[in-house]
Amino acid sequence: MAESAEWTRVDDGRHALDLLTASYRRHQFVRHSHATYAIGVVTCGEEQFHYRGALRRAGVGSLAILEPGEPHDGMGVRPEGWAYRVLYPSESLLFEGHPERAHFREPVVTDPRSVHLIRAAHVELTSGVDPLAAQSRLAWAFAAVIQRHGERRSEGRGGGERGLKAADAAALRKVDAIRDRLLANLRCAPSLRELAAGVELSPYHMLRVFREATGFPPHAWLVLERVCHARHLLAAGRSPADVAGVVGFADQAHLTRWFKRVTGVTPGAFRNSVQDRRRPAGVESGA
Repeated sequence: MAESAEWTRVDDGRHALDLLTASYRRHQFVRHSHATYAIGVVTCGEEQFHYRGALRRAGVGSLAILEPGEPHDGMGVRPEGWAYRVLYPSESLLFEGHPERAHFREPVVTDPRSVHLIRAAHVELTSGVDPLAAQSRLAWAFAAVIQRHGERRSEGRGGGERGLKAADAAALRKVDAIRDRLLANLRCAPSLRELAAGVELSPYHMLRVFREATGFPPHAWLVLERVCHARHLLAAGRSPADVAGVVGFADQAHLTRWFKRVTGVTPGAFRNSVQDRRRPAGVESGA
């Protein structure tokens, strides 16, 4: 199986949706999380990933549903690798028209109907032939996933409250302030002591609480946010060299190394994939 990966971004005027069509043999995704859901179907081979404390496997005929903010990695089970199609809907897009947000307890399920609907929607959206048909298929697919696999979210369950004791509740509320401080200037991260002093915690306590809340220590969380911001800038047409400095990477090579670990493609390949869908026929891609 040859390695390939192509990102597509579609926008209906209200929601933007990223889609990945890929096949991998040796690539291994670094531990990361998404700001969106990740809903995918394996079309060849089998993938495995660590998620919520267990090793999960997804093969042909299974549906993977990963929730926002949940750390995970990804790799093939066998040397021949795997191929899959993945959609990354925001919460507002996935649950549009539904009275409340659902929780997906099982990250991998066997459900031929949902697999068929998700794959069909992905194919229609990436083909770009009939946007109305594609959007209709997407709505039906999301409704099936929610109705067949969504559960009512338990009161008090928060993605960031895994494993925290009640005594840490006050410290947990400071995590948002730490995030805001990190995002205030992507190019110049504060020191560990500056972060801790800003929320009146010791460095060790701040690290422990932040990791319990997000699944990552602050420096790793910041790198993933930089990659996330880089994706948006690249999709808008900015060059990788320009984006690297804007989001806080040392240089383009530094951006490329982390971007591929998280997304499976280089920044240039991601930019070209998204821009090719937006470019009128006959217009050639620039550098």
